[in-house]
Amino acid sequence: MKNVEDIFSRLLDDLSEFLAERKGLLPLIAAGLVLLNFLLELIFPGAGITRLNLFLHLGVIVAILGFILARAL
Repeated sequence: MKNVEDIFSRLLDDLSEFLAERKGLLPLIAAGLVLLNFLLELIFPGAGITRLNLFLHLGVIVAILGFILARAL
């Protein structure tokens, strides 16, 4: 039986290979999250999830990680 470290290592290897071929994927997903936040704010102003700007913050974090990973890979 494989231990958790081997499984996690294999997962990271597969993920890095996948993202190395698609360098713009994470920033594109991030732009979609920011756009989703904007549309939700227009449709449901003042609703619970729009007050938190959750998708905006997630989009910014994903974009930063995407640019860092694209540079590293």
